[in-house]
Amino acid sequence: MARNGKPEVYTTERCYIAEILNEPEYPEVSVARARVNPGITTCLHAVSVLEWYVIQSGTGRMYLGDDEPFLVDPGDVVAIPQDVSQKIENTSNEDLVFLCVCAPRWTPDCYSDLE
Repeated sequence: MARNGKPEVYTTERCYIAEILNEPEYPEVSVARARVNPGITTCLHAVSVLEWYVIQSGTGRMYLGDDEPFLVDPGDVVAIPQDVSQKIENTSNEDLVFLCVCAPRWTPDCYSDLE
């Protein structure tokens, strides 16, 4: 599937990502669409930027730092502070789809694999 001409790619994080907006000329923000298959949990990781997950469809369980895991549904927005561990589990029988909004813009060097 492609979004705005950019293909959806499967990542080592165990989810599909389609970049919507991530351009050097707009360093203050990036937006990507993530898709997690049913029954899958993404890899534990942290990013060095502020991040928000905007849940579009499906349901899941969010793991954020040392907090108790919590359920997320369409319409929920999860604020993720920089450098805090995170992962999300798809608890539904359909794809879990959400937008990842990062400020400033996400780049590969922002990502830390914690597994």
